Amino acid sequence: MPTTDHLVETVTSLVADAVTAPSMHNAQPWRFVHRAGTRSIAVYGDPSRSLPAGDPEGRGLHLGCGAALFNLRVSAAHHGRDAATELLPDPRDPWHLADVVLQEPGPVESGPVESGPADLYPAVRQRHTSRFPFSDERIPGEILDGLRGAALLEGCRLIVPGSWHSDAVLDLVRDAALFESADAVLREEIASWTRTGRAGEGPATEGIPSYAFGPRQFGVSAPARDFDAPRDLPGRAVAAFEERPQIALLGTVDDAPADWLRAGQAMERVLLQATLDGLSTSLLSQPLEWPELRALTREPGSLTGFVHMVFRFGYGPRGAPTPRRPVDEVLTVE
Repeated sequence: MPTTDHLVETVTSLVADAVTAPSMHNAQPWRFVHRAGTRSIAVYGDPSRSLPAGDPEGRGLHLGCGAALFNLRVSAAHHGRDAATELLPDPRDPWHLADVVLQEPGPVESGPVESGPADLYPAVRQRHTSRFPFSDERIPGEILDGLRGAALLEGCRLIVPGSWHSDAVLDLVRDAALFESADAVLREEIASWTRTGRAGEGPATEGIPSYAFGPRQFGVSAPARDFDAPRDLPGRAVAAFEERPQIALLGTVDDAPADWLRAGQAMERVLLQATLDGLSTSLLSQPLEWPELRALTREPGSLTGFVHMVFRFGYGPRGAPTPRRPVDEVLTVE
């Protein structure tokens, strides 16, 4: 049986992988608690890192924590452990999002071997959000089918929209940018999570650094959020983006906190699989942050009742890693 020190060392490694997950504005709204001598890890949302203007219901916070939870599961599998997971285990504490119990792997069943979380581990630290132009090369259907399958494994659906639906969603992305530019409180919140080297900004271990902004868009075809819109960072390049961005929508039938956590896990599973498939990725949450726009992203007649994320996939620069807080800031060992 592993010693207590060995378990703490393993848990620390797992959390270090978990926190590479994406989160809205890289706010990293998660906490992990490990009780020494047990195999359990509790995952909590951190309300002090919420975004009241852009994410008033906390859906984005749950998505980010769900993504971190999935990375934890991947890392556990890589370390030879099964991760038994229970979502929202304490009805009295809505910030207690999940409990994970590390278990010894069960017997290997005979028959075809399907890919599991451990196979995704190489992508955990390769996956980075790219706000750069992608080429016009179309993604093969078999890769898109695999991404759909990845979402289904987490109880969600990934919709690759047809031409008219894709155009409609990208129009909503641009509408959201206009809404955002007219909302001073929202713009101030976004600015508080960007890092350009100016005095008075927050810690360098969180938020979006200027090197991850990507180039300024030439034209209006690109849906990437411009974190530098009101300031015009000196020396920032200008580039033309792909004319027809390739997008996909992740959704669930219902829209409760447990669905948000499942969607966050599916989001990360899709991102990791896409990374292994050689794709670059970015997340387009802008229209989903406005209730009146979010409802319009759904394709009429679709079984997906609620859209939680819009992906942009393509071939191009993968972007650089953005900073993360040290593990000892997010992990408590009791």
